Amino acid sequence: MKTDYLIVGSGLSALVFGALMAKAGKTVRVLEAHEHPGGFGHSFTMAKKYTFNAQLHYVWDCGEGNTVNRVLKQLDLDRTITFNRFDPDGFDRMRMPNYKLDIPSDRVELVRRLSQLFPESAENCQQFVAEIQAVRNGLRYLSPPIQPLAVLGHLGDVYRALQYLHSTLQAAFDKFKLPRAAQTLLALQWPDFLLPPEQLSFYAWVILFTGYQEGAFYPTQHFDRVINALVDVIITAGGEVLLNREVTDFSIIDKTVTGATAIDLLTHETHAYLADTVICNIDPKHAAAKIGIEKFSRSIQHKLNYDYSPSNFMAYCVVQGIDLRDYGFGKSNTFHSGDVDLNVAFNRMYNNHDYTNPSFAITTPTLLTDTGGDCPPDCQIVEFLTVANYEYFNHLKQSDPKAYRQRKAEILKSILDVVERDYVPNFRSYLVFQITGSPTTNEHFCYCPEGNSYGSSLTPRNMGVDRLNHETSLKNFYFCNASSGYPGFAPTFWTGALLYQRLSGDKILN
Repeated sequence: MKTDYLIVGSGLSALVFGALMAKAGKTVRVLEAHEHPGGFGHSFTMAKKYTFNAQLHYVWDCGEGNTVNRVLKQLDLDRTITFNRFDPDGFDRMRMPNYKLDIPSDRVELVRRLSQLFPESAENCQQFVAEIQAVRNGLRYLSPPIQPLAVLGHLGDVYRALQYLHSTLQAAFDKFKLPRAAQTLLALQWPDFLLPPEQLSFYAWVILFTGYQEGAFYPTQHFDRVINALVDVIITAGGEVLLNREVTDFSIIDKTVTGATAIDLLTHETHAYLADTVICNIDPKHAAAKIGIEKFSRSIQHKLNYDYSPSNFMAYCVVQGIDLRDYGFGKSNTFHSGDVDLNVAFNRMYNNHDYTNPSFAITTPTLLTDTGGDCPPDCQIVEFLTVANYEYFNHLKQSDPKAYRQRKAEILKSILDVVERDYVPNFRSYLVFQITGSPTTNEHFCYCPEGNSYGSSLTPRNMGVDRLNHETSLKNFYFCNASSGYPGFAPTFWTGALLYQRLSGDKILN
């Protein structure tokens, strides 16, 4: 049966788009190669009792009137999907030798804390924090859907933001002459981007940093409730979410995409699916290769020439017989670096594969909500994340699987050594479960080329005016994913909702 919308891939932006269209009365069919919907937002259960989310750790833009809240209200899900806020006095805990800084929501308090740590650079810190907010204000007016009158009314902020179009975070740090230690404390949430300051777009950092300052959140019922609720909207409205369906080809007639062919990975049967409009949630470069890159306009071909983001190493752990709140953990994330220079730390791990002095993130999802459900009541989940090089791990896995497993164990050992030294003595004695993931894990389970974590890399080159969006130059065919929007929970909500708004004319975003 032909549908109004055929959606290839079930990442979060696609589910948001599909749910909105289904709610609006359109027929929707979603094809997903994995056994779980949700892309990087999906959850998985191990040992029949421990549930982990693949990648998401905390989110932003979920407050009343913000993007996520607007979408959920449109779907009548704002009471089903609720969020707990992280500690406004310190949602990110930054830790490094001789320094620690808890990032507060209040900008004045942030300046006070920085000035206390770096009294000789207090004025520089104050000016930098003010610049962050000015640039963020300018970016709001430059974000689609752009309202010309609003831009004209705020030309000062817009001009200020445009000055950083090609700027890295490091360049902004240098402009304000911030001490190296202050730079590291402010940029220690680098695992949220998997890029060091000298490569990371200043725009990307500003958007995320200010977004979390305005409110860092975690779903009250964990992330699987979010994914399942969006799927339920589609199915309840008569749509389909078909799992284990890997798209092998797209149907094209005279530069018009009419559908797709997919293989059922369980039965190995091939099926053709037709639709008035096809929404592509899989990696745009991967989709373009299936279709034939020459079928796209030169402008789109140029935009498809993006770099993939680096990938990551993850460790999913469970502890028993200990309350991590007794060691300072709670409604916050912890970011650690053994190096004062994050550029050095990144290069050591990503390029030299040296994790003897790691920089990494620690998140404790069990402590972010009181609803339970992710593990037995006497246990707590703790996860560790850092950067990893896909080529290195892929070669290791292909050439020597035993060495691959051993390398993952060595990285986790380095991280746990730091945890026991600086955070929780004898942490290993409380471990009852642990499993690690590498870039090849991402590639296998989330179908992301080269194991990338965020689609296109968040460098100034990929964040400029030539960044890919929903347009493909083919008729009835649109991109809708992290590389054609932006990565992360709130940005993917925005990407899906914005495409819905453009195709339906139903305005739900500002």
